[in-house]
Amino acid sequence: MSTTATYLIRGARVLGGPARDLLVHDGYLVAPDEDLLSRAEVIEAEGLVALPGMVDLHTHLREPGREDSETVLTGSQAAALGGFTAVHAMANSSPVADTAGVVEQVYSLGQEAGWTEVRPVGAVTVGLAGERLAELGAMADSRARVRVFSDDGVCVSDPELMRRALEYVKAFDGVIAQHAQEPRLTVGAQMNEGVVSSELGLAGWPAVAEESIIARDILLADHVGSRLHICHLSTAGSVEILRWAKSRGIQVTAEVTPHHLLLTDELVRSYDPVYKVNPPLRTAEDVHALRQALADGTIDVVGTDHAPHPREAKECEWAQAAMGMTGLETALSVVQHTMVDTGLLDWAGFARVTSQTPARIGQLPWQGGNLEVGESANLILVDPQARRTVNPEAMATKGRNSPFAGLELPGAVVATFLGGHPVVLDGALATARVPSSGQV
Repeated sequence: MSTTATYLIRGARVLGGPARDLLVHDGYLVAPDEDLLSRAEVIEAEGLVALPGMVDLHTHLREPGREDSETVLTGSQAAALGGFTAVHAMANSSPVADTAGVVEQVYSLGQEAGWTEVRPVGAVTVGLAGERLAELGAMADSRARVRVFSDDGVCVSDPELMRRALEYVKAFDGVIAQHAQEPRLTVGAQMNEGVVSSELGLAGWPAVAEESIIARDILLADHVGSRLHICHLSTAGSVEILRWAKSRGIQVTAEVTPHHLLLTDELVRSYDPVYKVNPPLRTAEDVHALRQALADGTIDVVGTDHAPHPREAKECEWAQAAMGMTGLETALSVVQHTMVDTGLLDWAGFARVTSQTPARIGQLPWQGGNLEVGESANLILVDPQARRTVNPEAMATKGRNSPFAGLELPGAVVATFLGGHPVVLDGALATARVPSSGQV
């Protein structure tokens, strides 16, 4: 995506540092030029923080087949409003994104929408059934150029199949993103196994169900010499396993969700299904460990696990409710609240975990820059002093299942630039966007 329009972003605090101007022309950040400055549209950014556009490795856009929950268009709009200039669409659509044809369909829908870059995630196994490998090579060679593969929603529980997947993606430097959940330890599980589950009489989801798969797959990745990514890591024990793996130089990365950085299993006492999620909300001790691990680099990135559902799937009794929470339009605020405002990360660190590192993992070199001259102009302007009360009814996503409803959170995305074009201005979707014809 590119546009010949020219914008002067005046007085922004780049990566939270001293205020300076940014000049955007033809989709790139460029050096000051008298001619360009004379005809640039000026965007006053005093008091705002300029950051590279956020990149989400874990988004459920639902299309094709589950358009009652979300579409690529509505999810893309939610992403842009949330400050994301790229999202990776998980494979659990209907049909499953396990062939070159389906991933190219998702890619094309993202191109047509034009609000954010949409990169399809390919399934690891056919139909997410865990029985045989999907067309990994064909998806990698397709126009969608898939590099991240995941059966997210279910675990690749067969160790031999997981080993073969890790071996296969080495040929094109792909990565397997594992949903770490040993299925035999979570049959009928409804929430985190612990004091609260015992008191409520709900079947518990033990931490070891996650930790055992992470340990196994780290050893497999080490044996094969391939790249492994852990989806939505949620326990203190998982952090320790990950820390050990990194000390050994094993090629493993991991993500934490905004909701696991803030919410705990105590909220399940309300029996409100908005708090039902996979993996489940954990304890306060787990939340503390996750925040510390994100701050010190043990956990690499924040991934939203944006999982919209129709109302009837969440506004029902707990046992029947679907698992999942929306996250694209609240991620920035939650991470600011839990990590930046607490002093665990500065804004440069925020950019590292929400943009630069996920762009590297997903192999999107035109995303996640440092806002330097010559880079693609994928960036956001954030008002860190803003306060807002989360209202799911006002969101662009079709999903209303936000666990943050009614909470007052800091930070607001004022503008989102995708390939040099402002798709969000003054906190609202721009009146027009530029359809993409290639990388942004």
